[in-house]
Amino acid sequence: MLAGTVAAVVLGGAAAAAVGLDGTGEAAGPSAPPVPPTAEITRGDVVDTTSVAGRLTYTGEYTAVAGAGGTVTTVPAEGRVIRRGRALLRIDRRPLTLMYGQVPLYRPLRSGVDDGPDVEQLERNLRALGYGEDLTVDEEFTSATSWAVQKWQRDRGLPQTGAVDAAQVVFLDGPVRVAEVAAKVGDRVRAGARVLTLTGTRRIVQVDLDTEDQQMARKGAGVRVELPGGRELKGRITFVGSVAKAVAGQGEDQEGSSTIDVEITLVKGSTGRLDQAPVTVEMESERVRNVLKVPVEALLALREGGFAVEVVQGSATRLVPVQTGAYGGGDVEIEGTGLARGMKVGVPRS
Repeated sequence: MLAGTVAAVVLGGAAAAAVGLDGTGEAAGPSAPPVPPTAEITRGDVVDTTSVAGRLTYTGEYTAVAGAGGTVTTVPAEGRVIRRGRALLRIDRRPLTLMYGQVPLYRPLRSGVDDGPDVEQLERNLRALGYGEDLTVDEEFTSATSWAVQKWQRDRGLPQTGAVDAAQVVFLDGPVRVAEVAAKVGDRVRAGARVLTLTGTRRIVQVDLDTEDQQMARKGAGVRVELPGGRELKGRITFVGSVAKAVAGQGEDQEGSSTIDVEITLVKGSTGRLDQAPVTVEMESERVRNVLKVPVEALLALREGGFAVEVVQGSATRLVPVQTGAYGGGDVEIEGTGLARGMKVGVPRS
């Protein structure tokens, strides 16, 4: 199809008919044509790209559950970013507070518990929030830890027990964004009920890439992302899934396909606040390295078949048959007798 397009472009340009070669390789005809505009033969990579569909979203997804049963009295707005020490929501007016850490709060933390990284995690957060100046951050829950917890509970309007449980604190990797509110004010919820869906705050582009095209997804490769409205940003592939997911076919007697997850981190630029917005991702599908190349419009279709380029040397021109290779980025790989980097070739007048 591309070759047909090239021929159409050539035939629709300055030379409306296919050209032929005489015995010497000079342009056939009774008189020499005027010298055309030129482009330079260059040496480099020819890169072809393919556009795939993606969606603009956020890293990660977490489910926040109620640590205790009761009535929901406050919920956050969708899209809000919540940071350390802030309430995710309130049940019976008691806040469920976000703290940072890798270890989930799988047990109540109080005096007498076994040493562990979850204790150290709690102490680090207390110190970051301004509690426990004399607290030693380690894996041991001491009286100083209990005293720091009580001061924190006092300021949060919680019973000053000196113990922390899942009704009071949620540990997550960092700041979170509220993606969905599953419970509204006034709802009665039980312990363990899903109340919020949260994501990270870093923007990414998610692509469900057909497994037949998985060679295009190379970790670290650069891409271009077209946002809604047409603005383009640069991105880099930061994750390529290794497990294929089946996609159901459409209609009867149609087999389903499979995809892999690809995540793209945007290099810079504002993306707005839309979640799940559709985008177009331009990914490299083929790269041929260190070859001679010319603009596609420099190709001339020959009557006898194939292509040539019109080499311009001063006021003289001659046609040189070429073998074409890869196409991409408006260029085409060429190979022909006597061709070299820096030579000038004719292109159609615009």
